[in-house]
Formats: sequence, C-alpha cells, structure tokens
Amino acid sequence: MRMPTDTRVLAVLTELPRRDPELAGDARRLAEAVAELSRVIQFRDRDRVCCYDVSASQCHALRGVVDAGALTVNELAAYLLVDKSTASRIANSLVEKSYLEREPDSSDGRSIQLLATHRGRALCAAIRADEERDYADLLQDFEPAARADIQRLVGRLVRCFAAGVDAQGGSCCVVR
Repeated sequence: MRMPTDTRVLAVLTELPRRDPELAGDARRLAEAVAELSRVIQFRDRDRVCCYDVSASQCHALRGVVDAGALTVNELAAYLLVDKSTASRIANSLVEKSYLEREPDSSDGRSIQLLATHRGRALCAAIRADEERDYADLLQDFEPAARADIQRLVGRLVRCFAAGVDAQGGSCCVVR
C-alpha cells in the first residue's frame, strides 16, 4: 500500500539522517551532483543530436537498435525505459526518416522487428564519433588510472540506478 505523498516524503527525510548522518550527507551531495550531471548531459545531448535531424530520444532508440541488431517495440520500450506507446511513436518517427525499417521476426511471424537501415547505422556511427571526440577532450587531462576509475564508477552507478527502475512503465515510484 502506498503512503500519501506528504507522509512518504516526511519518512524519507527523517529516516536516513537518524541512521547515519555521514552517509546522509554523502547521499545528499551525490544526489545533487547526479542531478546536475543529468541536467547538463540532457541539454548537451539535446543540442548535439538536433544537428543530426533526430531528438535525444530518437538517438537513444537508434543506438539501441543498432547495438542489438534488431528489437521489437516492446524490447525498445524496455531499453528506453518508456511505455510501449512512447517507444512506438519514437520508432515510427525513425522509420519515417528512413533510419529504421520494420521486418517480420523470422522466429515469430506475429512479431515485427525494428532494424537499422544503412542510413541509420551511418547516422549512429557519426553521432558516436562526435561523442567519442567530446569524451576524449574531457578525459585528456586525467591519468589513465583515473580514467579507468571514472568508467568503473559510472558503470556501477548506471547498474545501481537501472536496478531500481521499473521498465514496465506502470509505476511512478522507484522500484526497490
């Protein structure tokens, strides 16, 4: 049973500081840093990919299909962490732009797969090349060991965040 929002907020605000004040401070600072990083990356991605005739969501969808080789709309929705109708709209827009195509699934004739076209794979490669240049510029002043630590820690954060996400799109609350 879900608590009323104000009761839930109060419980969250008072529980952690009582258990471990140092951890609570670290958690607050990490939350602030991740929120700021997320905000900056979101707007940077939006500004970058619009130069390529796709939105940030379309870019993520195209990358998912290219990486997987083929995805159904349900699989794309799970990858993007959105509901099926949102994934379907994103896929439709990429099909209209000739970056994706639909084909019947060879193992299940009732299912349709999304595949990247040659044009879609080329676009994905161009966007990735730009990202890699940007990240190379960002990382160039770090020692190799620090770069490895950054990659490891960011990967671990991604796994931790992903473990708490309901990919079915049915809840507005974080799954624990």
